[in-house]
Amino acid sequence: MSTFWAGVAALVPSVGVGVLFYLAMRFIVRADRNERENLAELDRLSPRGENEKSGQAGSDPDR
Repeated sequence: MSTFWAGVAALVPSVGVGVLFYLAMRFIVRADRNERENLAELDRLSPRGENEKSGQAGSDPDR
């Protein structure tokens, strides 16, 4: 029976790291999803010409 608990003790750190990795990735994916939703809402609510610098795409003011 002591070999069973030795095996469990050997697996606990790996399982702990796996749980921490899962939680960190879950947090990152949720944060990214929320940021994309908020940016889409901001784009939807803002006037069209406000986000563009000169009103023409690709124009270079130095030329």
